[in-house]
Parts: sequence; C-alpha cells; structure tokens
Amino acid sequence: MAEHRPCTARNETPLQRADRNFVELLQELRVTQTGVQILFAFLLSLAFTSRFEDLDTVQRVTYVITLLLAVLAAALFTAPAALHRSLFQQGAKPRIVQVSSRLATTGLVVLVFAFSGSVLLVVDVTTGRAGGIAASAATFLVCVGLWGLLPRLVRRAGLRDETSRTAEEPASSEAGPVRIPAPLRDTVRQPSALRGTAPHREVPARRR
Repeated sequence: MAEHRPCTARNETPLQRADRNFVELLQELRVTQTGVQILFAFLLSLAFTSRFEDLDTVQRVTYVITLLLAVLAAALFTAPAALHRSLFQQGAKPRIVQVSSRLATTGLVVLVFAFSGSVLLVVDVTTGRAGGIAASAATFLVCVGLWGLLPRLVRRAGLRDETSRTAEEPASSEAGPVRIPAPLRDTVRQPSALRGTAPHREVPARRR
C-alpha cells in the first residue's frame, strides 16, 4: 500500500511519477534521434560518392570512427524502447526509467564525439587539416557547453533561488501584527465579536 500513496510535490504515486518520467524521456529521445538519423544517413551516403576515393588514411580512419560512434549513439537512444518492450507489465517501470536515463546520458556523450568527428572530416576535406581540427574542437566545446555546463548553471541558479526564498520565509513569518497609526485607530472598525456586545445591551434598555 505504501507504493500507491502520493510521494511528490505533484501529488503522484511512485508508479505515476515513473510513467511521467518515462514519457518525458521518450520525448527527449525523439529530438536527439532526429539528429543521429541525419548524421548516420550522411555518413552512409558519403562512402558511395566519387570523392571518397581521394581520402587519405587519416580521413578514412576519422570516417570509420565517426560512423561507428553514430551507430553506437543510435543504439543507445533506441535501447530504452527495447528495454521497455522486454520488461513490459513486469512491474519494473522505475528501474526502466533509471536505466534508460543513464543510456540516454551515455548516448549524448557519444553523440558529442560523433558530431565532432563528422565536422573534422568535412572541414578537413574542404579546407585542410588545421581548419578541420579547429572546427572539430569548436564543435566539441559548443556541445559540452550547451549539454553539460548549461544544465549545471541552471540547477545552481535554482538552488540559489530556493535558498534565498527559505531565508526570507522565517523573517516574514516572525513579523508582528500590523500597527495602526494613532490618527487612524478610530476609523478602523472593530471585529464583529467585539461590536456585537454593546448593541445587545442597549436594545433591551430601549424596549423597556
């Protein structure tokens, strides 16, 4: 029975939270899989072009490594669906979400190197080795900054806001009652519990 009681700020049970997290994870994987599919299709078609025969040894090695990295990233991003299908209706949804999250994170790391390798190959062929290395390094830094550093900064800012809010709440709760200036005290109406006593005493006197 303890597993079905609400346990989060959204008033969800553990199973409901696992279902929501898995749906959100699948939405994220749909976005990343699009990029992997485009990269993988580009690398596959590149081997059948006439320019591919002119590649030197370094460029061919870069091509093979990048192609294998793209395949590995695609396999990691599709693994959560296969995992869910294999463990369907076996009560393992929280474990599926945990493992799938790790697979997706590993896939993003692999995808960074796949993007960098593809940029290295294309720029190396078009402009030269130095330009390819510079463009690949820039691609790597951009991906690491947006996918790794930015989430840490956002999380740190959120923790800082929560800390400041927690520090302000006790100060506001400890504040005393509102003081009314002396010139305005007569204009403020008294509570109904206090106002009702005097009229009840006067009415019987008038009836008498």
